[in-house]
Amino acid sequence: LFLGESADYCGALEFAGLGVTAAVYAQHRPPLTRLRANELAAALPPRRRSSHKGDHGSLLLLGGGLGMPGAIRLAAEAALRVGAGLVRVATRPENVGAVTAGRPEVICHGIDSPRQMEALIAASDAIVVGPGLGLSDWAQGLWRAALSSTKPMVIDADGLNLLAATPLPATDAARILTPHPGEAARLLKWSTADIQANRLRAVNTLSEDFDAITVLKGARTLVACPGDDPTAVCDRGNPGMASAGMGDVLTGVIGGLLVQLRDPVAAARLGVLLHALAGDSAAGDGERGTLAGDLMPHLRQWVNP
Repeated sequence: LFLGESADYCGALEFAGLGVTAAVYAQHRPPLTRLRANELAAALPPRRRSSHKGDHGSLLLLGGGLGMPGAIRLAAEAALRVGAGLVRVATRPENVGAVTAGRPEVICHGIDSPRQMEALIAASDAIVVGPGLGLSDWAQGLWRAALSSTKPMVIDADGLNLLAATPLPATDAARILTPHPGEAARLLKWSTADIQANRLRAVNTLSEDFDAITVLKGARTLVACPGDDPTAVCDRGNPGMASAGMGDVLTGVIGGLLVQLRDPVAAARLGVLLHALAGDSAAGDGERGTLAGDLMPHLRQWVNP
């Protein structure tokens, strides 16, 4: 009912509990648990009236190769919209104007050399690497700089393509991978069809092989963690979200939550849920034609449960 192409065949679901008690359920480990909207209120209480931006985390996003400012700009704005206190972008110098013109609240740095990354990494609580990054020598320099840090990291897009060729060094820092099926196939050396036919096994294998929290995107996105916690499934979201930039927004949402919550598992789970709920709100007037940027005001709504 929740995996693969089941969404095309499954209508409205009703649950009949038959009086089975919570104590009975507690004796069993399910293969899947649903992400539920009531998790948001527990994790995102109202802020103290005296709080300031330094209380809500500093996020650094690396990406935006030559001619590719859009992805990193979307990710950065999404991080701000879910409440990150300070958001910095490291990108090609040619992209600085495009990023800041659309969202001046983003602190944007034009980077020529990986050495320029040291101070930015030191000042950040977590790193996002990948949106629009590319695979150039410049991109690989930023990738190596990110890997040399001990900060929690969200890896997406070209970061995942680089990861497929460069194993992660051993670290105690949390890593969150956010592949779509094609990227998951490259990481596992499976076919994309195999990923889609075995999504639960794929996400669990990725999590174990890379010792990372893994978000396998798509209809019914899955979130797997190393260890014994059940994999989570998100049954929110809609086909209107199958458009360019949606993954970049998700990456920014997870990064923005990571620096606030300081809990990588919660950031991944709630990031997926928030993104899907915002997508459903944005598609209220019709799914087809929904843009990634349409989610921004709805992210703000849902992050204030």
